[in-house]
Amino acid sequence: MRVCVFCGSSPGKGPAYQAAAKRVGEVFAERGIELVYGGASVGTMGVVADTVLEHGGKVHGVIPQSLVDREVAHPGLTTLKVVADLHERKAAMSELADGYLTLPGGAGTLEELFEVFTWAQLGLHDKPIALLDVGGYYQPMLRFLENMSAEGFLADDFRGMLIVTTEVTEALDRFVDYRPPRTKWT
Repeated sequence: MRVCVFCGSSPGKGPAYQAAAKRVGEVFAERGIELVYGGASVGTMGVVADTVLEHGGKVHGVIPQSLVDREVAHPGLTTLKVVADLHERKAAMSELADGYLTLPGGAGTLEELFEVFTWAQLGLHDKPIALLDVGGYYQPMLRFLENMSAEGFLADDFRGMLIVTTEVTEALDRFVDYRPPRTKWT
């Protein structure tokens, strides 16, 4: 199984975010899950990749040439695919992945999450999507999604398709039994 992890190119404030990234890497390696991610050596992205590799796991990075030019590409991955731009990066990561796990991150992390979340609603994929809610990081966003649903812009079953947990093992366990809801307009 390959899981795409969306997370930060920054470390975040406080040790909890890096600790969570390290835990994800350890669990992936322990379970033989291959990491698919954005290919960088920095931030929590680098922590997850380094940890998987340190524990003998496989890591597949996808990175745009512009970030290779800025020297943020991870040099020691199992595979590193260099692509033209961020759009191609997301498509390539999705093609490689059997599911998605989102750690805390910035605007890019949210953009990646919401794209695959939208694709799932439209029936473009039926892969599980999980949020690792480290220290309540995603609680404001989850309240916003509740409001979006209450205001009629997001069906309850679509809101419920996001697996929300604080523990990576629970997210991965729930991937096994994941069944997508109906798609939009069906």
